[in-house]
Amino acid sequence: MIRSLDRVIPALETSDGAGVRLRRSIGQSPFTRHDPFLMLDEFGTDNPQDYIAGFPDHPHRGFETVTYMLDGHMLHQDHMGNHGDLRSGDVQWMTAGRGIIHSEMPQQLEGRMRGFQLWLNLPAAEKMKPAAYRDIPAAEIPSRQFAGGCVKVIAGRFEYAGSHVDGPIQGCTTAPLFWDVHLDADSLFQSAVPATHNAFVYLYEGDAGVGSPLRALPRRSAGILSAGDAIEIRAGNSGARLVLLAGLPIGEPVVQHGPFVMNTREEIEQAIRDYQSGRLATPV
Repeated sequence: MIRSLDRVIPALETSDGAGVRLRRSIGQSPFTRHDPFLMLDEFGTDNPQDYIAGFPDHPHRGFETVTYMLDGHMLHQDHMGNHGDLRSGDVQWMTAGRGIIHSEMPQQLEGRMRGFQLWLNLPAAEKMKPAAYRDIPAAEIPSRQFAGGCVKVIAGRFEYAGSHVDGPIQGCTTAPLFWDVHLDADSLFQSAVPATHNAFVYLYEGDAGVGSPLRALPRRSAGILSAGDAIEIRAGNSGARLVLLAGLPIGEPVVQHGPFVMNTREEIEQAIRDYQSGRLATPV
């Protein structure tokens, strides 16, 4: 059954970090989460004043962050001693778990910086596991050409014409799919998406219609998809670029306070105490 476009969430302009301007769709309020996805931010500007202040040291607990750079150069540093140069086409997959303190700072004084940051929830049993960090260079992200376009597979499996491509991220409890889909003008994209997964698409370039019946998805909007086991997207006459995200829902309470995402208010209060006392990112 082909998924339909159930709900459209236009991205709203906001700022985060030390004043980085961005657009937030998923997660702009508690009512716009889509289990297991907590937030999706798109950043993209040619004006250095919109990004130069970056994201100085800040904490996280209880979820994963995925940063996908389309253009630009960002440096990640964290309390574990990791240094990650994130350049055009690269991905950073960070598991905050029990706690991580890190910074993400621009390494350019001019030019375009563009990309996405996704927040992916962790189940209660994994929220306090040790933090982890992985850099994935663009050269390690496979892509698959098909009639009318191509797919870059960051996480999960993309199946096409009897073969498949596996992304570098596998084995997560939520079994996420993260695809960057590029479509030529007026082309049709069809793919299986596990019926067990919640899914949405975010259109960041061009024009496209989604689902059956076909429904237009405005640019810079997240389109929440109905239940089903397949997706259809038709690009407009200027082509389209979009990200497709899907994952197994966790089905647990979500309590968020800024950079902490837990299951209860008491756990949030403990995270705040741990951060204030310097114990957030220390082993149990």
